[in-house]
This record gives sequence, C-alpha cells and structure tokens, in this order.
Amino acid sequence: MADTALTAPPRSPLAHAAGRLAAATRASGGAVRLAELPFLAQVNVRLDAKGPAADAVALALGLQLPLEPDTVVRAGELTALWLGPDEWLLVGPPGTQHDLEGRIREAAGEEPVSVTDVSAQRTTLLVAGPRARDLLAHGCALDLHPRVFGPGRCAQTALGRTQVVLVARDEARAGFWVLVRSSFAGYLTDWLLDAATEYV
Repeated sequence: MADTALTAPPRSPLAHAAGRLAAATRASGGAVRLAELPFLAQVNVRLDAKGPAADAVALALGLQLPLEPDTVVRAGELTALWLGPDEWLLVGPPGTQHDLEGRIREAAGEEPVSVTDVSAQRTTLLVAGPRARDLLAHGCALDLHPRVFGPGRCAQTALGRTQVVLVARDEARAGFWVLVRSSFAGYLTDWLLDAATEYV
C-alpha cells in the first residue's frame, strides 16, 4: 500500500486553532476578528535598490519595491514589505511563490540578487476589528496609533515576546497581518486569545 503521508495535503500550523479563533471573534461581538491566513506565498528578495536589477524586478512584478523604511507597497494581490535598505518580503496568494521567484530571477538576469522562498517559515494571523490596535498594544512596544503606524506601514517587532513582522493593511478596517514563525504560531495564538478575553 502506498504511503499516503507523503501525498497528504499540507496542514497549516494553526489548523487546530481555527475553531478557537472563530469562537473568540464571535464572542467579542466583532470588537476583534482573529483568523489564520494560511499558506500565503512569501519570497525574500535582496538586491541593490539603486542598481539596474531593482527597476527590472519592479517592472516584472508590476510594483515598485518600497524604498522608505517600514513601508508597504501593494499592487493587486501582491504586497511588498520593506525589511531593510536592500531587503524586501513579497507576500502573494498561496501557491504563487515559484512564479514570483522565476519572474525575479529572469528580470535580474546577471545582476546580483538573492531570492528565497520563505513561505513555509511563517504563517499569517489576521487581527482586525475596532479593538485590533488595543489588542496588539497589550504585547507590542510600538506606538500603534494610526498617525504613527497607519495603513501601509510594517515593522519587524516583538508581539507577546515573539518576533513577528507586523503589517497595517491598506484600509483601516482590513486590520493587521501578523507574520509569525510557524514554530511560534501556536504560542502567539494562545497569547492573542488570552489577551482578547478583555473584549469578550
């Protein structure tokens, strides 16, 4: 008999917590909305922001890589996060990572560029609702006021003592993405659920 374990569909690191996240959302009456966004494509890109590869890659992707620190650029379903002067994280729909990698490598040609699929490294939690900022503020040292960390901002920071990439989505009602390493996702989910009890 064939070993089906090798052909089983992938399982997200928070599949076991989906019911608890949904229950917390219902119990809060919409004050907070918690959910996992599993399997988003995540591709780390490093290149010279002033070199010819940057323009070629931007053209191939259909979006300009953000040059201002801690900002986000979005075009269609593709989001680019500034992580450093020569480093970005591209986030796209599930299953698009190989296409993104190929487009970047082809566009860069012989120019020096590093492209790494890190999709399996992290999962993404959605934290939304009118009290989303208050919930995140329980465990994040950043000033999350909309004037400081409004739509289109991102940061590498700690949330509940866990390293994350925090993204303020491009509409205030869209809430936040919390990109967290898969090995810490369960802990961070428990932390968020515990902190959310204030709004239940």
